Amino acid sequence: MIKVAEVDDIPVGEVKIFEVEDIPVAICNVDGTFYAIENVCSHDDAPLGEGKLRGTEIECPRHGARFDVTTGEIKRQPAYAPIKTFPVRIENGAIYIDISKY
Repeated sequence: MIKVAEVDDIPVGEVKIFEVEDIPVAICNVDGTFYAIENVCSHDDAPLGEGKLRGTEIECPRHGARFDVTTGEIKRQPAYAPIKTFPVRIENGAIYIDISKY
């Protein structure tokens, strides 16, 4: 697990973008629960972290594809493949993610 941020760095309903060992990652705060996704839309490589987070869905800022941040599942096209998700652990107010299976 790699420390990425502090819990207080990402308010509820917001997304922050990070580079973790050269992997683009977006961390989403959904009602106090944190989810980490690869920050790349499967449709045209747009940065998902710049899109809108609505509940557990994030919308690509370019063409409106939507993904479930809890599973990576496609919720709306034009995306054609799910996105990668990463396990998250919170410890002592810090957010850690596991990118070992990337």
